[in-house]
Amino acid sequence: MATKYDTNPLDPDFPEKAKAAAASGATTNALPENRFATADFPPSFDTEEQTRKFGEQDVSAYSSPYNGQYIPADYRTAAFADMNKSSSRKVAKVGLPENILTALPYLPFSIGLVAGVLELLFVPNSETKVRFHAAQGLAAHIAILIVSAVLGVVGNITNFNFGGFLFGTFATVMLIIFTIKAWRGKPIHIESIDSLTNWLEEKITLKSN
Repeated sequence: MATKYDTNPLDPDFPEKAKAAAASGATTNALPENRFATADFPPSFDTEEQTRKFGEQDVSAYSSPYNGQYIPADYRTAAFADMNKSSSRKVAKVGLPENILTALPYLPFSIGLVAGVLELLFVPNSETKVRFHAAQGLAAHIAILIVSAVLGVVGNITNFNFGGFLFGTFATVMLIIFTIKAWRGKPIHIESIDSLTNWLEEKITLKSN
């Protein structure tokens, strides 16, 4: 009966056959001697050229005008380099520079709020950058007014208006920072008011735009 230690579990009689072969004095058959020798690689021809080594002059000749990517000497990426710089280009139908129009909606207090509404009304739809900042600045002012109103109600109920004061100070400082960044042409994205920004930009516009 075969067990788990059998060499060949498919042949249940293998242990008995092995014992019988050992008792009869049978020896293990050796394989015939291999008469074939391992073939060697053929030698290289004398005419085969070896790998040429670059001399110092060759290396300098290749590396002097080339540094990973060929770039002409007079090539300038002016458009990409100036992407985040403030633009003094005057906006059509308004006559004011672009950097001024993008900064006005972020001015603190009601100045930025009024500027945002006026820009959305009179700036053409083709001026997407100016209209985006106008809508985002207006949305920021609306959000600040709503939060300030809620904190004011809570402060009146609890007789503790310090929270409203802190929020007003923080909002004023952030609006000043946004104003400076917009004037310099730096990107500004307030993700929390994206929906309101898109809605204002779409709804507040003149039909002539």
